[in-house]
Amino acid sequence: MSKHPLSATGRKLTLVVLGLAALITTMLCAFALPSLHSGPHRVPIGVAGPEEATKTLRQSTDGDAWDIRSYPTTEALQAAVKDRDVSGGLAVTGHQVDIYTATAGGPSATGALTALGHSVATQQSTRATVHDLVPFTENDPRGAGVTAALLPMIFGGIFPALILSSAFPGHRGLRTRVAGALLFSVVAGAAIAAVLQFATHSVDGNYWLTAAGLVLGTAALSTTLLGLQALLGMAGFALGGALMMLLGNPLSGLATGPHWLPTGWATLGQLLPPGASGSLLRANAFFDGSGAGLPALTLAVWAGIGITLALLADRRGRRPATARSEAATA
Repeated sequence: MSKHPLSATGRKLTLVVLGLAALITTMLCAFALPSLHSGPHRVPIGVAGPEEATKTLRQSTDGDAWDIRSYPTTEALQAAVKDRDVSGGLAVTGHQVDIYTATAGGPSATGALTALGHSVATQQSTRATVHDLVPFTENDPRGAGVTAALLPMIFGGIFPALILSSAFPGHRGLRTRVAGALLFSVVAGAAIAAVLQFATHSVDGNYWLTAAGLVLGTAALSTTLLGLQALLGMAGFALGGALMMLLGNPLSGLATGPHWLPTGWATLGQLLPPGASGSLLRANAFFDGSGAGLPALTLAVWAGIGITLALLADRRGRRPATARSEAATA
């Protein structure tokens, strides 16, 4: 008789150990593999200039590193950089090479493009001039404040799910928890935007546009974790937290720009709330909303998924209450 509880305990312990081992392995892969293979991966850049010069440039560059697009004039190339159609570009003339960058859109890609431009200038025995069309702010030239905003956004999704569940437990408190998460997202998004704009001066765009993006990002994180917890319990919360922290954080590309990660990892990162939140923050804070459509849609989908999960949990919780009420009436 005593073997059954012991064997059940052994199976449970084995599952826990294997689950933790899988979690650590996933964490190692998520942090290590993209870093080992980091570098420019199909970074979209524009070129303008004489056809012969641009043809030579195409032939001399690594096709896996750059996605080269031609523009008829230097003005068109500059407009494409500001609209986030390309990450930067080179305008090649007979006497110099103009390098157009957007550091705020991806510092690592900017560095690689600058090196490429100087290499082209050396090959043509001309000089290179760098024009940073979309830089970080003067008070935060390296974008440290923007990079540091990612973890508060992730924890802004984790903490509400934990604290609201403790303050308003059970099925009766579910709707209050969802409302609290949405209200918290508004307050937290506005507060983070205020710190970035008025305290650290890391961004200098339209405050309300930046705040709206941060509100949406925080709502996507918090409602997803809250919905998973409501439907699946602590197992769902652990799954969501691991997904956001262990995959979403290293794959967000917020510090380097998404094109610095291998293609598959970069795509996955941009489909998760942390990566989409980072891209939306860059678009709103530095590019006046250019390129904000896809990350905003991604975050809206995640928020919808979280609310849907909460509604399913609410519907499931009503059934026992209804059954008890009918039994009491009978």
